[in-house]
Amino acid sequence: MKTILISAVISLLTSILCTPLVVSYFRRRGFGQEIRVDGPQTHLVKRGTPTMGGVAIIGSTVVGYTVAHISIAIRGHAGPSASGLLLLFLMVGLGVVGFLDDFIKIRKQRSLGLRARAKFGGQLIVGVTFAVLAIHFHNRLGLTPASTHLSYLRDIPAIGFGSAGFVVVAYVIVSATSNAVNLTDGLDGLAAGASAMVFGAFTLIAFLQYRTPSCGTLHATSACYTVRDPLDVALVAASAMAACFGFLWWNAPPAQIFMGDTGSMALGGLMAGLAILSHVELLLVVLGGLFAVITLSGIIQTGWFKYTRIRHGTGRRVFRMAPLHHHFELGGWAEVTIIVRFWIVAGMCVAFGMGLFYSDFIGNG
Repeated sequence: MKTILISAVISLLTSILCTPLVVSYFRRRGFGQEIRVDGPQTHLVKRGTPTMGGVAIIGSTVVGYTVAHISIAIRGHAGPSASGLLLLFLMVGLGVVGFLDDFIKIRKQRSLGLRARAKFGGQLIVGVTFAVLAIHFHNRLGLTPASTHLSYLRDIPAIGFGSAGFVVVAYVIVSATSNAVNLTDGLDGLAAGASAMVFGAFTLIAFLQYRTPSCGTLHATSACYTVRDPLDVALVAASAMAACFGFLWWNAPPAQIFMGDTGSMALGGLMAGLAILSHVELLLVVLGGLFAVITLSGIIQTGWFKYTRIRHGTGRRVFRMAPLHHHFELGGWAEVTIIVRFWIVAGMCVAFGMGLFYSDFIGNG
């Protein structure tokens, strides 16, 4: 528990103290956000606000995790695990893809960066590499960081995949979650606050798996929860949670910096990685319910528009604008009102998901 607190505190302090330095540097370099001309007109005043602030979140997460392991090494314990390093690889890798997207937007002075094919290609490379490594790094007990069985509250034996099938499923989860957080990052502080709640949930999930009496002190190997390196997974989740809270100090409305695709893609990818390595992939839909609903709103809007255009010759919309938060903006809701209410929804989803996990954990752990 002490190590988890160390990682969170260091990550929080790093994020709070270093984000202003990132803001200052990006202002000097002119790394400002471009705004969609077809979006809410109230967003036009945000043009030029420094973006790519996700570098502060990623950096703070890595620093928090590293310092925690330095403290572990001082006490004579083992160093970083494959699970922890894989999660950081996934976060940093997708952060690089997002950074390229943000940089192109700034360089070309437009609201769109990488083409969709290039962005999905980057996600494919990072996601597939993560998945392949996650099922091939065996420890002394023969466990790999990921399981080839799909999981809800624990592995579902009847739903298993071969190595190739698992890689495909893992990529879909990583890509879907990464894009879901990216869609949610449309209002000041919305994605950062909601992400912090989800990472807090994964911190508790991994810690409970670590403390399962029948799991020993290093690896969770009970009949219900076959999870490798749960403490290291908790360290990464706690570091990311604290980094989001620290970033939120400067990203809260009116934001002094945006996380950009650099941050949103990295955070979404990390959520997916945590779900995969904690063996709760399907529970991620509940924990990240806000992200799921916002993504669904975009799918409904696009699908209905295309259907009605084919059927009636003119495309019709379900929402005033997608994603969902822009629908409420155009309906007259104040930005802060939308953010706080969506945070409440995110918190309710996390609480419900944790209730499902804990009740199952107590009953079967």
